[in-house]
Amino acid sequence: QVQLVESGGGLVQPGGSLRLSCAVSGRFSGINVMGWYRQAPGKERELVATITRGGSTNYGDAVKGRFTISRDNAKNTMDLQMNSLKSEDTAVYFCYADVLRTAWSRQDSWGQGTQVTVSS
Repeated sequence: QVQLVESGGGLVQPGGSLRLSCAVSGRFSGINVMGWYRQAPGKERELVATITRGGSTNYGDAVKGRFTISRDNAKNTMDLQMNSLKSEDTAVYFCYADVLRTAWSRQDSWGQGTQVTVSS
């Protein structure tokens, strides 16, 4: 079974920074797209950022210019550097990975989520 574990969440003041990390473990052949999604109370889950295995990135409009996504293909890890945080960034952040279980089988995998709270 594939596992995704997020870390790095916490409480930060507006304008501050946090770095989230995601580690993928288990039995799998590789990982295609990875990404971060977030969900605030009473809101739908939204895309934060994605990154392909080759390093091509895409960001949601709300975080463009403030967040940076990266990954280490050798270690099967992914990071999200969050700068200039706003109260609107408060949410549970989830790690996502399009996992290649075998050469012919893909699986959408999600982490348990990590809470990010931006408050004075």
